[in-house]
Amino acid sequence: QVQLVEAGGGLVQAGGSLRLSCAASGRTFTSTTMGWFRQYPGKEREFVAGINRNGGTYYTGSVKGRFTISRDNAKNTVYLQMNSLKPEDTAVYYCALDVSLVIQTIASRYDYWGQGTQVTVSS
Repeated sequence: QVQLVEAGGGLVQAGGSLRLSCAASGRTFTSTTMGWFRQYPGKEREFVAGINRNGGTYYTGSVKGRFTISRDNAKNTVYLQMNSLKPEDTAVYYCALDVSLVIQTIASRYDYWGQGTQVTVSS
């Protein structure tokens, strides 16, 4: 059974930074693709960033240059460093694991999900 546990959400002022982490257990982490999604109230989850097993990354346009996804395979952990945060980044952030080799941007393509962590950016 795969478990993903997120941490690092919270309240920050606009322009500030937060780092989210997601610790995985239950399967070989190094062979997976990991993604971060966010969800606004009443909306579908949307793709934020993904990283494949080789360290290749992909970002949605609105976070390029501000967010950085990385992974530490020795710790079975993926991170999302979020800088220059804006009020519109306020959402619940989820990490997800995909057993495929390609970074997917569609939520339904991911096999496992964390419980979510709230990020709130005040103006």
